[in-house]
Amino acid sequence: MELLRIENLTKTIRKKKILDSISLTVNSGEIVGFLGPNGAGKTTTIKLILGLFRITEGSISICGHDVTTDFENAMKNVGGIVENPDLYKRLTGRENLEYFASMHDGIDKESIDGIVELVKMSERIDHKVKTYSLGMCQRIGIAQALLHNPRLLVLDEPTNGLDPLGIKELRDLLKYLSTEADVGVFISSHLLSEMELMCDRIYIIDNGVIIGEKRIHQEEETVNDNIYQYTFVTDNNEKILGYFKKRKANCEIVNGGVNVVLKQSEIPDIISQLVHENIRIYAVNQKHRTLEQDFLSMTTGSKTQIR
Repeated sequence: MELLRIENLTKTIRKKKILDSISLTVNSGEIVGFLGPNGAGKTTTIKLILGLFRITEGSISICGHDVTTDFENAMKNVGGIVENPDLYKRLTGRENLEYFASMHDGIDKESIDGIVELVKMSERIDHKVKTYSLGMCQRIGIAQALLHNPRLLVLDEPTNGLDPLGIKELRDLLKYLSTEADVGVFISSHLLSEMELMCDRIYIIDNGVIIGEKRIHQEEETVNDNIYQYTFVTDNNEKILGYFKKRKANCEIVNGGVNVVLKQSEIPDIISQLVHENIRIYAVNQKHRTLEQDFLSMTTGSKTQIR
């Protein structure tokens, strides 16, 4: 089921275009990452989803409810944290959750206890927030976002400041919510390795424009249009290099072969063309591209275009 749909979303602040006609979706039971460098537009997008900014152009719908025209019903289906959790430090974790629960109907003590156990804060829930580590504050923030049982969870850079154990615990919690509770998670970050471990799909944003989408966990039968790095080992590297440069492919001669970035679906036709040109092909080796490689190649390309 589709939980979040963003279509042609544009945000302009003081005549500066912060977001430029971006579109994306999040479905139930999946974790979708929103990856980009600082200042790319990630937090602005999340504030628009949560109704904290007004939309300049385009639309956002949550569980079929338009954020602009049906705000109350849209917000009933979403929980979120923007930047850092906003907690009352002189209160205990439980008192914070009870305060937030009072803003919603039907949240009783048992519901709060269940969410506290889910985020692994039972032992410290009655301690004051000022004694919590940053990781504990993040867990209480997520508990607060889950109080009203939302279908969609939206998190802005939730791993900031967390140690490796805290990051792993957060990752495990989000995976549990997506697989066991069928919650859709939309999470922004600039930590490439963590997003690759956590997410099912990733949108890459740079300078307010979505410049790519990547599926992380995908069966081999469906990867024909995935992009990989290939090494062509032939009897004429210079001719091969010229061939790929004419195709405007990212290529270079490395260790006796030619490395080139291509879609998997392009390989059969390329091999046929090279054989037709009497180039002897000894091997074509595929190397799966990492998220880091995709991110760097996409963001570098977008900066080149903008300049």
